[in-house]
Amino acid sequence: MNEFIVKVAVYAIPVLFAIALHEAAHGYVARYFGDSTAAEQGRLSLNPARHIDPFGTILLPLILYFTIHMPFGFAKPVPVNYARLRNPKKQMAFVAAAGPAANFAMALFWMIVLVLLAMGGAGEGMRFFSEMARAGVLVNAGLCALNLIPVPPLDGGRIVTGLLPMPLARKFAQLESYSTFIFIGLIALMYTGVLDGFLGAMIEGVVALVTLLVSPLTAFL
Repeated sequence: MNEFIVKVAVYAIPVLFAIALHEAAHGYVARYFGDSTAAEQGRLSLNPARHIDPFGTILLPLILYFTIHMPFGFAKPVPVNYARLRNPKKQMAFVAAAGPAANFAMALFWMIVLVLLAMGGAGEGMRFFSEMARAGVLVNAGLCALNLIPVPPLDGGRIVTGLLPMPLARKFAQLESYSTFIFIGLIALMYTGVLDGFLGAMIEGVVALVTLLVSPLTAFL
């Protein structure tokens, strides 16, 4: 029981901020391109409490942690009205990419924290924060990779929609109507391990890139 409480404490902050900032990034980029829907509905915020979904942010990460040992989840989607964008077809790809980009940036942040703690000779008293930083890297790398899978309603699917020629984009976007079934299918594939190789390789790629970007930091410390 104590180990479970420690694990929840280690992952709580990384998961909450990974999911919340992912959604907020969509809203901020949408506003930049002309859609202020998120701001009008009070969802343009970095406060995780504004984006928490009881199932997706709390229950699902716990379930997935105990089944596949990786606490993925989701927040309440930030509302985006693509019709209000100045160039909907092109800019929807940027709005979609903002989420994974935010997770990549957070993975980079947590990796810097982890390196600084390691180079500072973090003792037993700082072990908790080192574990939290490591969790932050893995959670954000995981969310970045997962959301780049090119299937709606994931961000990767919307990026593809924004890049395809209009006739193909319209047909591809129709998959959004099956979002619930696609999401359930993805969870099932993760649970059964079918996605392990593909998703694992993507996560390793994100972590490798983050590690490469942070490596010059060691030369100055």
